[in-house]
Amino acid sequence: MAEASTREAFGKALVELGRVNPQLVVLDADLSPSTMTNFFASEFPDRFFSCGIQEQNMIGIAAGLAASGKTVVASTFAIFASCRCYDQLRLCLSQTGANVKVVATHGGITVGEDGISHHAIEDLALYCALPGFTVVVPADAVEAAEAVRAAVSTPGPVYIRLSRGKTPVVYPEGYEFTPGQAVTMRQGNDATIIATGIMVAMALEAADALARQNVDCRVINVHTLKPLDEKSLVTAASEAGAIVVAEEHLAQGGLGSRVAQVLAREKPVPAAFVNLGDRYAESGTAEQLLQRYGLTVRAVEEATRTVVGRK
Repeated sequence: MAEASTREAFGKALVELGRVNPQLVVLDADLSPSTMTNFFASEFPDRFFSCGIQEQNMIGIAAGLAASGKTVVASTFAIFASCRCYDQLRLCLSQTGANVKVVATHGGITVGEDGISHHAIEDLALYCALPGFTVVVPADAVEAAEAVRAAVSTPGPVYIRLSRGKTPVVYPEGYEFTPGQAVTMRQGNDATIIATGIMVAMALEAADALARQNVDCRVINVHTLKPLDEKSLVTAASEAGAIVVAEEHLAQGGLGSRVAQVLAREKPVPAAFVNLGDRYAESGTAEQLLQRYGLTVRAVEEATRTVVGRK
């Protein structure tokens, strides 16, 4: 697969949106060259605000600008956008329903050599716990750009998690993103692999490998963790009879937890979960960490064979 940067797609989409929406303003916490909001800053310096290394203040400022009628995008690394300013997210955005889009780059363990302090692996659980938030993890650069466009045109608080490095492109240009609507990437009746973010490409690769072993797998991209497309998940569980959930996140509170809640209530089936478990990672390259902590095509394959055997 070709590869492209989700954060670069975000930066370019912001510039396009800024040209058509004079009410759009962008905030960053001293990381503009890394988050790629510098593209917007170069073209619209009077609508860009660098808040310094003050993520809590950035969220407060964002809420104030939203209250004055602006559409606000606030950006920093995912670890800072979740853990450092959670009180402000709760009070200023969730409880008020402010029209602020928090678009965070450097999500997950694929931040790599930045180390354990910068691995955002609790962020999805934290944001999914906030009432009123839409939570999105794009599968590739094409979906990232479309998700940003959709978020800016949709009222209310949104969290979008992007990656640091280039990731495989799974969608063609022209793909239409619909918030809250999961995408069936491949049909299959033996099991369903439900994935989000970088794990979508791995799920597709695993499904191809399993097909050569006469295991017919459906693959669903759940780009929106909240609101969750429960109907698609229940249908997939009913028709395939077994599911695997794959995500670059801790076991608790992310996509796996949310899928399990739905299926336990609506359609219990054999299930397996590919994630980071209950542990923080070490420092290393992105590829080293994915291998060490089991976020691999092989891990998805093995989990799928296990649940098929339990049907």
